[in-house]
Amino acid sequence: MTRRFIRLAIVLGLITAVGPFAIDMYLPALPSIGGALNATPAQVQASLMAFFVTLGLCQLVYGPLADMIGRKTPIYVGLAIFTVGSIGCAFSPTINVLIGFRAVQALGACAGMVVPRAIVRDLHTGHDATRLMSLLMLVVSVSPILAPLTGSFIIAAFGWRGVFWALTVAAAIAFVLAATQLKETREAHHRAESSWASAFAGYRKLLTDPTFLGLTFVGAFGLSSFFVYLASASFVIINHYGLSPTMFSLCFAVNAASFFGVSQLTARLAAQHGLPKVIRTAVTGFAIAMSAVALLFLAGVDSLPLMMIFLFIGYGCLGLVLPTTAVLSLENHGAIAGTASALLGALQFVVGAAVMAVAGIFTNGTPKPMVVGIAVCALTAFVIARFTLRTGAPGLAHTTE
Repeated sequence: MTRRFIRLAIVLGLITAVGPFAIDMYLPALPSIGGALNATPAQVQASLMAFFVTLGLCQLVYGPLADMIGRKTPIYVGLAIFTVGSIGCAFSPTINVLIGFRAVQALGACAGMVVPRAIVRDLHTGHDATRLMSLLMLVVSVSPILAPLTGSFIIAAFGWRGVFWALTVAAAIAFVLAATQLKETREAHHRAESSWASAFAGYRKLLTDPTFLGLTFVGAFGLSSFFVYLASASFVIINHYGLSPTMFSLCFAVNAASFFGVSQLTARLAAQHGLPKVIRTAVTGFAIAMSAVALLFLAGVDSLPLMMIFLFIGYGCLGLVLPTTAVLSLENHGAIAGTASALLGALQFVVGAAVMAVAGIFTNGTPKPMVVGIAVCALTAFVIARFTLRTGAPGLAHTTE
């Protein structure tokens, strides 16, 4: 593995991590934000949902833009908008203002979610793309592992508003990295072939591709299970189980470490067994682990250690599902990689936000609704994977079994 390969993964990973940082760093502050702004848990969760919905829908704009004007300019614009949103969040006097500026933050964060995936596809396919994507996810793992812990320390020292000033600094660092370390990977003659008309034609093509949609929705419901956890875990662990924000951050980091640690096996396993087989096996383990913990809690068990063990196993399996489904879904769409990456991200985040909204209806501060919601997502991903990756399915002819 060359030094240049690793450096690219680090730069792309840090740019991508700006958006997740904006999610994970303020999770320990959700209960205190509610108290400071006189907001209910549902209103505080709405600030998270606004971020996800905007992050999903606006990817549909950044993807075609990245195909038409190149990869770097959308990153610059996105980081500038993210900075404005972060400063607005820091000064928000009410929960509604905070929700609005969270949407502005997400509008900027979209670029970092879409463009790096397209850059991976510009440079590599197959095994090399899987290896780079898993390395990128390893760098992104800094966010869910360290961001809640960092956020809890910042909150203790400066209050919850300090989190958004820290995010402003993170965006500035990402801007410098993009300007100094990232080369343009979308050549001018390829940009000339792209337009809004071709983007819409690309979206139509992708929306009629059952393999692309199937793989996207496998990832979407896998990601949705994590969104349900994001929205509920701080209330469950801090309020129900009585742990401190710092201890909550440690619990959160354990699951994130499992996810991203196992994701580093994807390139090796894909080379040995092929992407479809890796996805089928991983999504089965994911569904079994999450269904088991849901059944235990429905039977009356209420144990934080037991819940953490099953979540650790389940999210480890999910660490194999997300990078492999992303790579395989883009495999046959290199000519419209930005557009395909945008649609993939948009569908996944919109589904995640919708699932989070439905799960929020049943939220009561106890772990049962959370683990049941996670299990439903895992089982849905399993069913979709079984249909999408069945032997002889269209769109898989050129993949390695």
